[in-house]
Amino acid sequence: MELDGRRVALGVTGGIAAYKAAELTRLLVREGATVRVAMTAAAERFVTPATFQALSGNRVCADAWDADIGHGMAHIDFTRQADVLLVAPATANFLAKAAHGIADDLLSTLTLARACPLLVAPAMNRQMWNHPATRRNVATLTADGADILGPVSGAQACGETGEGRMLEAAEIVEEVIAHFQPKRLLGRKVLLTAGPTFEAIDPVRGITNLSSGKMGFAVARAAREAGAEVTLVCGPVALPVPRGVARVDVVSALEMRAAVMRHVAGRDVFIGVAAVADYRPETASEQKRKKDGNTFPAIELVENPDILAEVAALPRPPLCVGFAAETRNLAEYAEKKRRAKNIPLIVGNLIADGFGGDTNTLALFDDDGRHDLPLAPKLDLARQLIARVASLLENPRASH
Repeated sequence: MELDGRRVALGVTGGIAAYKAAELTRLLVREGATVRVAMTAAAERFVTPATFQALSGNRVCADAWDADIGHGMAHIDFTRQADVLLVAPATANFLAKAAHGIADDLLSTLTLARACPLLVAPAMNRQMWNHPATRRNVATLTADGADILGPVSGAQACGETGEGRMLEAAEIVEEVIAHFQPKRLLGRKVLLTAGPTFEAIDPVRGITNLSSGKMGFAVARAAREAGAEVTLVCGPVALPVPRGVARVDVVSALEMRAAVMRHVAGRDVFIGVAAVADYRPETASEQKRKKDGNTFPAIELVENPDILAEVAALPRPPLCVGFAAETRNLAEYAEKKRRAKNIPLIVGNLIADGFGGDTNTLALFDDDGRHDLPLAPKLDLARQLIARVASLLENPRASH
C-alpha cells in the first residue's frame, strides 16, 4: 500500500464537492493511511460527521472547543501527529482565511497551528476561482509553501462549465502519494516515449506490436513524482495520462520522431521506453487492399529512424536512457545496443517477464555492469529507475 504508515489530517469545507471527500477518505485508508477528519460547520450541511467516522475509523473533529480532544486544544492536537494536512474541498472562503492567517474556526485555526505540509484541493464556481482576489490568495499560499492540487475544468453544480471543479478522489490520492516521494529530479525536464507505433499498410491494416505502454506511463509518473517537468510522447494506447504530465499523442514512428525532436531542446533527460517499429511499409495504400486468391501481396519495407540514437547524437544531448525488450540473450543484446547508441544506461527485460503486464523484472546496464531489479509492480520499478537516473545526473562522470 502506497501510504502505509502515513497519517493524513483531512479538512473538509462547505462545498458541494464535500461528497467527494467521502470517497477520498475511503481511498486514503485503502492505501494504508491513517485518516483523521476535521469539518467546518458548513461542511456538515453537505455530509454528516458519521459518514467520515465510519469511513476513517476515527472520531471526527468539528469543534475547536471539544474538551475530549487534546485537553481542550483540538487545534494543536489534531495535526501534531499528522504527516500532511489535506484540505479537500477547499472553498474560496477557506483559501482567503488560510492566505491571510485568519483563524476563526477549527479548520482555519489548525491550518495556522500545523507543523506539517499543507495540500489544498480547491473547489468552487468558475467565476469565484478566476476572481483576482482568489488568484492572489492562491499565489500567497503557494509562496508560503502550500501545494495547490487542481482545480480542473468541467461541469459544475451551478450548471456552468469551466475551471474550478475539484479533482476526483483518485487523482487527489495520486497527488498525496507523489508528495511523499523524494524530489530528486526537482527542476529537471524529462522527455519520454511510450507505447507501440502503428505503421499503416492501408487505411485499416498496419504493422505494430503488443506494447501496452504501462512501463512508459509508470516511468512518466515516477519522474513527475520526483519533481520533474515531464512530457510524454506516446503511441496508440488507451491509458490515462499521469497527473501533471504533458501528453503528446502520435501514431507512427515518423510522427514519434518528429514529436521528440520538437520537444527535446532544453531537456535534461530523454528516456526511450516506446517499442518503436523497426520497419514501415515503403508506401501505404490509399484504399483497403483486397484479397486476391491468386496472388500474395508484396509489401516493401523500409527502416524507421532510430529515435534514441538520433537524440544521443545531438551536439548537446540530454542524458539518454534506452529500453531493450528481448526474448533471449538479454545481457548480450542490451549491452550491444547501449554501446551502439552511445548511451550511459539501458534497461533490459525479457518479454516473457512482463511485456504488457502490470509487473516486470528489469536489469539496468551501465558502465558499472548489470544491476538486476527483481519482480515488482511497474511503478515500483519505475521509481528505482528514476533514482538511478537522478544519480547519473548528480554525478555526470558516472554517465560516461
